[in-house]
Amino acid sequence: MSNREPSVPGALLEWGLAQWGQGVAAEYVSCCQVAGDASNRRYYRLSIPGQSRILMHAPPATENNPAFIGVRQLLEDNGLRVPRCDGVDLNRGYLILEDLGDSLLLDQLTVDSVAGLYGDAMRVLQNIAAVPVSHNLASYDKTLLMEEMNRFPQWFVQGLLGCQINPAAKDVFGRLSQALLEAALDQPAVLVHRDFHSRNLMVLPDGKLAMIDFQDAVCGPVTYDLVSLLRDCYIRWPKQQVESWAVDHKQKLIQAGLLAEVTDDDFLRWFDFMGLQRHLKVLGVFARLSLRDGKQRYLEDLPLVVYYLREVLAQWADRDAACADFLLWFDQQLGPLISQQAWMVEQS
Repeated sequence: MSNREPSVPGALLEWGLAQWGQGVAAEYVSCCQVAGDASNRRYYRLSIPGQSRILMHAPPATENNPAFIGVRQLLEDNGLRVPRCDGVDLNRGYLILEDLGDSLLLDQLTVDSVAGLYGDAMRVLQNIAAVPVSHNLASYDKTLLMEEMNRFPQWFVQGLLGCQINPAAKDVFGRLSQALLEAALDQPAVLVHRDFHSRNLMVLPDGKLAMIDFQDAVCGPVTYDLVSLLRDCYIRWPKQQVESWAVDHKQKLIQAGLLAEVTDDDFLRWFDFMGLQRHLKVLGVFARLSLRDGKQRYLEDLPLVVYYLREVLAQWADRDAACADFLLWFDQQLGPLISQQAWMVEQS
């Protein structure tokens, strides 16, 4: 018998073998589930002696498979390393992809290795910024930015913490959201991966980095992917080092003709405010994954996201009234509730 877990759809396995074109006896075939992501997609490693592929089941009712295919091709056509696609069945949401292995960037990061690996990652970002923005990509516009930020009051504040949003709180949140929105829309627009972080970058045997989970790419702010990498929700580096990396990346973009001259202060304001927008969104998304989807493991990452949010708000409180007022409300109204949460207590 083949080594196939009960959770692997039989039709997917049969389809994958047919697409791969491997005439191998069943007893030499193995297929097991591998780590997934926050979506409804499921991944399985299909193996025969000496070779493997990844089978992806992405239900068409919930996953935008044409976007995955289109963005993958756009990135590949522009010299960026993404998994090769060997077959697609859009009706059933089946894809067979190159197996990039299990070596996440996160697992390779240490104090000694981070400078080199982040240098590699930021070179990937420079190459992404050079991709001609396709008219088929959605724009990271006001509507999308606000929809993301509104996940914070709905899912984190009201859903996870059980705190009601009164008119005063709505005003405080609204003024901060407007400041973050304006900062995002002021930035030059490039192709944005939207989840460019250490769990979506694979370190290949040749040392190169490959991207996964890119199907939500849009045309948007130049600092978005940079802050996703440098203020990663899964690992933290010293603030001064993060800012140094950000400024260095800015200079390289300018030297490559991919960014007009901008001062370090202005770029870091874009970077910081973009991070605030992203981390408000992430607090809402991780809370939603727990409450709606039963994916509790994301709660473990909330303390670092809260830390980032407070750190940057405090940094800007003396210069921006919206940041100061939001930080005061956050600490007074949400701080006591956050401190009682099991996910925060366990990290203390």
